[in-house]
Amino acid sequence: MRQIAFFGKGGIGKSTIASNVAAALADRGLKVMMIGCDPKSDCTRNLRGDVEIPTISEVLRGKVEAQLELDEFIYGKDVKMEEVVYEGYKGVLCAEAGGPEPGVGCAGRGIVVAVELLKRIGVFAEYKPNVVIYDILGDIVCGGFGMNLRKGMADQAIVVTSADYLSIYAANNICKGIARYADRQGTPLGGFIYNVRGAVDDFELVKEFCKQTGARVIGSIPGDMNITENEIYGQTTIERQPDSDIAQRFRDLASRIMENTDRITPVPLKNEELIELAKRIREKARKQVEQKPTNREP
Repeated sequence: MRQIAFFGKGGIGKSTIASNVAAALADRGLKVMMIGCDPKSDCTRNLRGDVEIPTISEVLRGKVEAQLELDEFIYGKDVKMEEVVYEGYKGVLCAEAGGPEPGVGCAGRGIVVAVELLKRIGVFAEYKPNVVIYDILGDIVCGGFGMNLRKGMADQAIVVTSADYLSIYAANNICKGIARYADRQGTPLGGFIYNVRGAVDDFELVKEFCKQTGARVIGSIPGDMNITENEIYGQTTIERQPDSDIAQRFRDLASRIMENTDRITPVPLKNEELIELAKRIREKARKQVEQKPTNREP
């Protein structure tokens, strides 16, 4: 069973990429499971036609309200598979970890509990997935979210980034988390995916950042309005536009991820290196703005 974790800043396109990769692998006949590890609980929605499913956190809270003992729901004694696992496109198994109520608890810790529960109720043993994909929020690599790296939940971490500073900053923090737990059998870095977002499109800058960390770019996804349109309909590009060029990009990316054998401990950039990178990003953005024609009234 292959286990792949997608990390990245919120809004960077992790769920878009992860769900299309899941769909592409399912098209190849693989049994795929995707676990959303984001408190927004919308990671798998494009695999399910925009239909919401109960999160594991919600199900567990319901058991607490039923006044079950703590160990009864933690050890899965009163949770059924069909309460937390639902089928999506081409039989992709979908689960959403969810998160605590705002201001209460730790979402990162909740993810670990959710995955542990799936193991204890026999989900992996029952369905025997070939590939498990984790879609994990990576804005802040706090102790809770760091537990996913520390426990080595996945065979490899794939970090999604764009050329804007905040996404690179988040990617660098994720690299710090991976490096911190490298000597404790934590999840290694498999590589980066460049997803075009925001005002700056600079693949060379992203490749330079990745090279400095010691990792490589596994693949890239260009900006394409078809992706956005397909998500409005609650579908992946693989499902709604299977013959499109962008769908083929997702298939190629899925193949490269499955063939990828890189497992490294990254070397995160130092603060002064990040500051220098930020200056270059701003300079690039300014040039792009200056080159755009202005729409002024005569």
